Formats: sequence, structure tokens, C-alpha cells
Amino acid sequence: EPQLVESGGGLVQPGGSLRLSCAASGFTLSSYYMSWVRQAPGKGLEWVSTINNGGGITYSSKAVKGRFTISRDNAKNKLYLQMNDLKPEDTAVYYCAVGDCSENYCRPRGQGTQVTVSI
Repeated sequence: EPQLVESGGGLVQPGGSLRLSCAASGFTLSSYYMSWVRQAPGKGLEWVSTINNGGGITYSSKAVKGRFTISRDNAKNKLYLQMNDLKPEDTAVYYCAVGDCSENYCRPRGQGTQVTVSI
């Protein structure tokens, strides 16, 4: 059964950085586009970034473009999200998801990882 396990979240001050990881198992990561999505308190699921199978094409939402970088290591079956210049509005539970979630709803499979940006 496909599984995704997110990690790397935490509490960080505005302007700080975090690197999220997503470990995939039960399927071959390299066969799929992958995305990060997030859910802020009291809000719906929001698409963050997507990366193609080989990792050469990435795109992100306007809210995070220029600050967040999605990447992948297919040999390790892992997906990453480097987050820089974090803002309080980035506070959310972050999930990795299979597929291109930029225009399609993607159901998170894992438990997510909490990112809190606060003084």
C-alpha cells in the first residue's frame, strides 16, 4: 500500500528556514509527479509546489514562489521542500501528495508535518 511520511516541521521565527522531507514507500516515486500542499488552521487545502518525474520541471504558487523550492531524490524515494524567508501566513500542516495538485484536488495520505512561524 502506498505510504507517504512527512517530517521536518517545527516552530521557526519569521524570516527563518525549514526543510521538509517526505519518505515514500509502496510505490515507485520516479513514476509520478509529486506535490506539496498545506492546510492552515480553519482553511481548506492549498497547493504549494509541484515537481515532475525527473525533477527538471518545478512550479509553485504565487504565495511561495521565490521562497520555497521543491526537489526530489528518486533513488532514495524522497521528496523535499526547502522553505526560506518564512512568514506567519505560512503556518500550516504540510503534506506531500502524489500527482500534480496545481489544478486538481489531491488527497493527503500521510499525517503531515506542522510548520509554525511565530515570534
